[in-house]
Amino acid sequence: MTSTPPVSLVTGSARGLGLAVARALLRRGDRVHVVWRSSRALVANLEREFEGRVHQADLEDPAAAHALVERVTATDGRLDHLVHAVGEYVSGPLEGARAADLRRMLASNVETAFHVFDAARPALRRARGDAVFFGCAGLDTLRARRETALYTAAKNALFVLARSWALEEAPHGVRVNLVSPGVVPHEHAAADTLDAERLARIPLGRAGTPDDVAHAVLFLASPAAAHVTGVDLAVTGGWLL
Repeated sequence: MTSTPPVSLVTGSARGLGLAVARALLRRGDRVHVVWRSSRALVANLEREFEGRVHQADLEDPAAAHALVERVTATDGRLDHLVHAVGEYVSGPLEGARAADLRRMLASNVETAFHVFDAARPALRRARGDAVFFGCAGLDTLRARRETALYTAAKNALFVLARSWALEEAPHGVRVNLVSPGVVPHEHAAADTLDAERLARIPLGRAGTPDDVAHAVLFLASPAAAHVTGVDLAVTGGWLL
């Protein structure tokens, strides 16, 4: 008897690390739903890869998050894995930063996660599924940041939410974890990830790749991680040790 393939929803998956994760899940055999917000030029390619499971949504809107999950479950009847790869990035010192920059980081990195998990929670409970959120390197250290304080502050807020969801949802069989990439150059990465001096300081001797991150997500969204919840899995090559 052939089991039904699991259903995965990957937000922020029109490009970059989210797309790498979506492709890895698709290769695994999942029924993968991808989401774009403003990358309309990429939709045709997405439709060729993820036919019938491509959605547009601005997840800063809670109604849009609920409508998205409803479309996923209407199509495939369930939701087993949620991967939330949404989150804008800003760098620079705090001196000169604007309140609008902080609000932007919180809205993009924290509020979107709050809305999509709230929407997905009932389906994940029914499936005894899991959720993976994207953090950033060094969340467990609470160390000061010279250039990424606003971004890291938002990711630390997400870290607290994710671990709290892990605790709340454990009685329902739902696992919640984070994956935190280090320096991962790719086509749509921030320019400072290409800094040669920064790359030279990675203990394992190389930058990360999108596949490194995708493989970590696949582990967290698999039976191999059935007893893993509330963790922040750093995919950093030792960066910030």
